[in-house]
Amino acid sequence: MYAISTTPVGSLKTMAKIDSITELKKPQFVQPIKINYTLKGQQKVWEAIISHDSVSILLWHTQKCSFVVVKQLRATVLHSHKKNGYTYELCAGIIDKEISDIEIAKEEVLEECGYDIPLESFSKITSFYPNVGVTGAKQTLYYAECDESMHVNEGGGTHEEDIEVIYIPIEEIKTFMFDESYHKTPGMLMAFYWFLENKSTQTL
Repeated sequence: MYAISTTPVGSLKTMAKIDSITELKKPQFVQPIKINYTLKGQQKVWEAIISHDSVSILLWHTQKCSFVVVKQLRATVLHSHKKNGYTYELCAGIIDKEISDIEIAKEEVLEECGYDIPLESFSKITSFYPNVGVTGAKQTLYYAECDESMHVNEGGGTHEEDIEVIYIPIEEIKTFMFDESYHKTPGMLMAFYWFLENKSTQTL
């Protein structure tokens, strides 16, 4: 295990399993659609999902010299891989409020990781489209630094989430990135590469 320390949250100790799969009749967060379009004079069809744009945060703990990430159960991964549905991800959240993207990023860090970071400490890295085959939603990646003086609660997300806070030391990050036994998102890997290229010599 790469984590310096973890914060166990409820059912993380219990094996998860798929109980059933049903057709989504009244979705709350996504909308399945069929797109009919014309390309070079030919009519084409694509099945897709309308979903919210989102933010993610590369969080660096200056005292621990570690990245702060989250481990959580993803039902989609559990469905695909049957035995292990837990993924390692950057702290992230959908844009579903009438506030700025940076304010949402701040709220997500507090909610999921338990750090109350000043708004001015967040800086934008870039935006990208993480799942273009299914949805055209955009994710905006931010960077922020924290220390223990900002640690105000244990995090864990909302009652609908099952999140564990994980600390990954900088000296183990390259090994972690390519260890396929830990399910990871491409946005996280890109963020780590950005840090190693732009921040590692400044922060260490």
